Amino acid sequence: MFINLKRIIKSGIVSFWRNGWISAATVLVMVLTLFVVGSLVLGNVILTAVLASLEKKVDITVYFRLDAPEEEVLAARDSLLSLGEVEEVEYVSREEALLQFRERHQENALITQSLDELGENPLGASLEVRASDTSHYAAISNFLEASTFSSILDKINYRQNQLVIDRLAAILHTSRRIGLAASILLSSIAFLVAFNTIRMAIYTSREEIKIMKLVGASNWYTRGPFLVEGFLHGLFASVIALAIFFPVTYWLGPEAERFFGGPDLYIYYITHLLEFYLVLFLVGIIIGVLSSSFAIRKHLRV
Repeated sequence: MFINLKRIIKSGIVSFWRNGWISAATVLVMVLTLFVVGSLVLGNVILTAVLASLEKKVDITVYFRLDAPEEEVLAARDSLLSLGEVEEVEYVSREEALLQFRERHQENALITQSLDELGENPLGASLEVRASDTSHYAAISNFLEASTFSSILDKINYRQNQLVIDRLAAILHTSRRIGLAASILLSSIAFLVAFNTIRMAIYTSREEIKIMKLVGASNWYTRGPFLVEGFLHGLFASVIALAIFFPVTYWLGPEAERFFGGPDLYIYYITHLLEFYLVLFLVGIIIGVLSSSFAIRKHLRV
């Protein structure tokens, strides 16, 4: 068995180098395939970062009446934090609200003068609520309106932000579905292209396969060298694709960070180089070996 395995590996390596142009064409197609796969991975990183950034900017604010006791406002905050749908609640006191309002309108002399003439704080305390998912804001708003704290509530700006929140939620879900569908579609197309290229390479050796079968070679012994070739195709293609992503991410990294506001792709690529290579390597090996296995099946029937 060891001798046969050694012969199969040697035969596969020799065939890979002997069919130089065909092997090069197959590797090139697989490089394009792995580049698509790698681009989908990096694109998903950007999309995830952008969607996470948008989700963090969406929240609802709960405004309380001016005469609402601070201990009841803090009790409302604790009740919200006990909900599984709530990720974070920030308490803004009346004094902090006034200070923030003055800072936002410090260049508007009319507003500043009006506050000075008023002589008292016209703003109430508030809670800024951020949910774990945008679809939970309706339930949080309903919880507050039906709770014992409803008597000290002034308003909840969920109704004003509902359209924006619902649209963002729809965008998030649609983007994830489109990304998954695009990944499956492009991966399927890439697999078919690589499969047909490898089948053309095996077609040139069909007479050799027939002779091996006629002299009594087993299917495994006949298929083995082509599986080794498929493995080599995937190995070289993954190394080349990995090398291509170095200049691509170096050039696109700062631009993508500026445009999308996500992570620098080059830094992400360098810090996740091993995981990225393992993905490309495994995809390349799977495509190469499976394509070779499927492509040679009909030539084994002699």
